[in-house]
Amino acid sequence: MKYIIKVENLKSSFDKKIILNNINLKIKPKEIVSIIGRSGSGKSTLLRCLNLLNRPDSGKIFFNNYNLLDSNISLTNLRIQIGMVFQHFNLFSEKTVLENCCLGLKCIFKMPYTEASRKAFKKLKEVGMEKFAYENVQKLSGGQKQRVAIARTLCMDPKIILLDEPTSALDSESAQEILKLLKNLVIKHNITLIIVTHELQFAKKVSNKIYLLENGQIIEKGNLNDIFQLDKCPKIKYFFEQDKK
Repeated sequence: MKYIIKVENLKSSFDKKIILNNINLKIKPKEIVSIIGRSGSGKSTLLRCLNLLNRPDSGKIFFNNYNLLDSNISLTNLRIQIGMVFQHFNLFSEKTVLENCCLGLKCIFKMPYTEASRKAFKKLKEVGMEKFAYENVQKLSGGQKQRVAIARTLCMDPKIILLDEPTSALDSESAQEILKLLKNLVIKHNITLIIVTHELQFAKKVSNKIYLLENGQIIEKGNLNDIFQLDKCPKIKYFFEQDKK
């Protein structure tokens, strides 16, 4: 079985406090995986370890069978292939939507402005934001900024996109639109999505597989059928039931 991401015995600490302890996970190409858990369980730290924004203390992270903790790995090349959509978008507020999407193409790929603009406009069209290409980012709503952040990541043609709380700043209608958009991206681009979220109904609707973290450890994992039809994942199911109360 080929896995696009495989994590073995991952450990991470901060100021002597253990954040992640003995994390093991396997993710197949084109899967949509959600990582859930209470605040402080280590979800975002795990996500940031996957493209080495946080460097773990020990363990192994394999991307297409390459150990990312090998000292010869180029971080720039890694982050081209494993893109990140941050919780607060991290767009450049003084730039236009189009300029935000062109930046990586020009700075990393050294793409001429005309070619970069053409590609960026195409990606903006995919997420329904082409009409806002020349708008300043500051004028956009949360849902619109999220779409621009996704388009910016798509410009780099990643194999994986990491999304940290993609619906946390959105109303329910915008969240549903992002849900539909993410599913379409997997189909159109064969992208793998790894999502950290506290929105459990969003996780249920978008994911193929769910991992539950508690105190820095994965205490259960399962696909949707295992969790909600076959009752093979009682801890995850209980976590969902508690969220409804």
